[in-house]
Amino acid sequence: MDTNSTNTNADPVLAQALEWLGEGRRVALATVTRTWGSAPRRAGSHMAITDTGDFSGSVSGGCIEGAVIQTALAVIDSGVPRTLEFGVTNEMAWEVGLACGGKVHLFVEPVVSEPDER
Repeated sequence: MDTNSTNTNADPVLAQALEWLGEGRRVALATVTRTWGSAPRRAGSHMAITDTGDFSGSVSGGCIEGAVIQTALAVIDSGVPRTLEFGVTNEMAWEVGLACGGKVHLFVEPVVSEPDER
């Protein structure tokens, strides 16, 4: 994510992530990269998560957010991006509540503020 971009007016989730970074908080961004079948959110939907578990946005309408937040916290600590996949054939999907009949593939990445190049 380009943290030097100022065009976040159209995306409140990214604007919130930038605000949190400006406050010195550590942030991860979870993005839906693919869906199959009946999925609650489309590809491109995203959620910003802080190192304290605060979040903005949604990647599933609520059914897998808890698991995504836990992964985001690990990504923030390690600095290493991760991919996640939830679906009805995945036991974890049932545990976290994704029983809608579809699959959701996500990419979770740390958001790092780059120094101002001016």
